[in-house]
Amino acid sequence: MKANAAQIRAAVDKLKPETRLYLFHGPDEAGAAELAGRVGKALGPEAERFDLDMKALREQPGRLADEAASLSLFGGARYVRVSGLEEAGAEAVTLLLKAEQAGNPVVAIGPGLKASGKLVKLVVAAQNALAHACYVPEGMDAARIAAELARTHGLRLTGDVPQRLAAASGGDRAILAREIEKLALYLDAEPEHPREAGGEALDAIGADLGEVEMFHAIDAVLDGRVAELGGEIGRLVQGGGSMIPLLRQLARRLMALAELRADMDRGLAVDEVLEKYRVFFKEKASTARALRRWSAPQLVRAIERVRAAERGVMHSGSAGDVLAEAECTAIARQAARARG
Repeated sequence: MKANAAQIRAAVDKLKPETRLYLFHGPDEAGAAELAGRVGKALGPEAERFDLDMKALREQPGRLADEAASLSLFGGARYVRVSGLEEAGAEAVTLLLKAEQAGNPVVAIGPGLKASGKLVKLVVAAQNALAHACYVPEGMDAARIAAELARTHGLRLTGDVPQRLAAASGGDRAILAREIEKLALYLDAEPEHPREAGGEALDAIGADLGEVEMFHAIDAVLDGRVAELGGEIGRLVQGGGSMIPLLRQLARRLMALAELRADMDRGLAVDEVLEKYRVFFKEKASTARALRRWSAPQLVRAIERVRAAERGVMHSGSAGDVLAEAECTAIARQAARARG
């Protein structure tokens, strides 16, 4: 069955024996991991976790159902966790859902799975499974998550602090959690001794995550200033920023440019497009340069590469920030060639 955000939170906090599989798919891998962790908490601190990956499911599709039916070594609660689930795991999931008995819940995280794919449709159609799409939170959703996470650390965020934290973290829950932990430590807050956290406290810990440096780095990518990009990224990281928010902001900028470029391809001049979309006056010059430099197909390709880089950075065992910086450099080189 398909579950929305409220339904899945209720389901993972109060597990039902008849639900064999909890599938979290979509690009927000950090959000999926948080939901998976809540399943473990619902089973209790002594619950045994057994991990499987796609290699195991490809070689032995029946192993997932076997592990779901196995008893814990210590006789207590047990659950199975599958990381990096792909479409090739459909046979293993089918065997699990059709098995005579299971007993232990299975949590599967599939960041690359699409809602239109066969595996997600299989889970949605099943009465003994739940599927939830995890997307990077934005706007009010991101601010709500910031406030909820802060409460677990004994903080009550006031004013525009939830929105500032959400925007600065780019929707990345791991980065958000790190900044909230810093804020709680600064204010000496605990769940038993809550504190209010306002804008002054946030300013004191410098939780802007290198916002200015981030936009300088993005401009360097789009302008094709390859020689300057390394320094801009270095300043971003030194200022406490992260490559994941950078990649997400770069993707958003490219998507906005693609929309503007489509109007140019329909015959509007650059100045007319800037006026139509009411581009902020401080951004007009850089936006105009980008529109003259980037064609629609180039923008589409760049968006695909940035999204692929983000998935790669978030994948365990990847080269992390090195991969992100390499991809940003490759896109900047493309822009430099277009500038020619």
